[in-house]
Amino acid sequence: MKIHEYQARELLAKYGVPVPPAMVAETGPQAERAFEQLQSQHGAKLAVVKAQVHAGGRGKGGGVKLVRSPAEAASTAAAILSKPLVTPQTGPAGVPVRKVLVAAGVDIRKEFYLGVAIDRAQGCPVLIASAEGGVDIEQVAHTRPDAILREPIDAAMGLQGYQARKIAYQLGFAGKQVGQAVAAMQKLAKLFIDLDCSLAEINPLVLTGPDEKNPDGQVLAIDAKINFDDNGVFRHPEIAAMADQTEENPAELKAHEFGLSYIKLDGTIGCLVNGAGLAMATMDLVKLHGAEPANFLDVGGSASEQAVTEAFRIILADPAVKGVLVNIFGGIMQCDRIARAIVSAAKEVGFKVPLVVRLEGTNVQQARQILEQARADVPTMRVGKDLTDAARLITEAIAA
Repeated sequence: MKIHEYQARELLAKYGVPVPPAMVAETGPQAERAFEQLQSQHGAKLAVVKAQVHAGGRGKGGGVKLVRSPAEAASTAAAILSKPLVTPQTGPAGVPVRKVLVAAGVDIRKEFYLGVAIDRAQGCPVLIASAEGGVDIEQVAHTRPDAILREPIDAAMGLQGYQARKIAYQLGFAGKQVGQAVAAMQKLAKLFIDLDCSLAEINPLVLTGPDEKNPDGQVLAIDAKINFDDNGVFRHPEIAAMADQTEENPAELKAHEFGLSYIKLDGTIGCLVNGAGLAMATMDLVKLHGAEPANFLDVGGSASEQAVTEAFRIILADPAVKGVLVNIFGGIMQCDRIARAIVSAAKEVGFKVPLVVRLEGTNVQQARQILEQARADVPTMRVGKDLTDAARLITEAIAA
């Protein structure tokens, strides 16, 4: 589960990580008033208007703009809100912008990257830090791996002070900056563990210029991204309430209602499979035979006939789908349940595209009888002898 930047900043502030004051706006006039309030209450002389979407690279797409007056905030916000935002992560169609964040500007002297993620090789969370903040951290990791610092975190004990201090010194913090950086690291790590996050990052974490209160400068989080493990969200109703369904694919939301794992892809062959590993192998074979999968869809082992029928409805509703491949290895998921769902989907939705079915395992003979008896209802159906044969048949069918 993803949340917006403004929500992530609120969580950081709740855990004691300092963030500049900011307000959310949905119209140009609201952004104008937000700038005026930042001026009157916080003495802000400039602000940043930032599109609130679930995609990175907003600055490259024109979704982050510096403004110096209430009027400029209004016009900039209106422009950002008026059209889809296209970034390297959105695809050419872009995504609609419904909210912007108007944040007080700060005097940035140095930018850093700070994040916490799961290191599956070590089996624990890991703190990731770099003095190369404010840029594509993935590119830095690829071209300059020595610029990335990592520190494992004990999930029970949290990030220890000595660990955070080591990282702070390696990043180049000095004087009272060190204590501020250490606090930010430990609080970010605590947030990550407490809230069952899959990713929590601050990019950039900045060091400001000196002032009367902070002669060594202040360490601030001026951007944040937090994702949550879907399997842990039930423990955090306050986090679940932050979900913005307008940012999600409607088909993926529908699939979630029925307990299905569905992800929309860019290909033309719809795939319905039981088991994540088998689904990945199925997509690999589709690509091996020269086609592209239109989705990842794992019905799992306990989906009802109704849920599987809904899975077909979701696949067939995608206009990009030119053919459907069903690959079931029956264990807990019984093959006859899939067969009945195919017949049900054929009657309720209709298969107007080629359908190739490969079934093996529990109740496979009953399933084959059901499909054979329903040939008239599913005229586009062919049966694959095995997975390789099924992948070949569906790619040939859509090419015909």
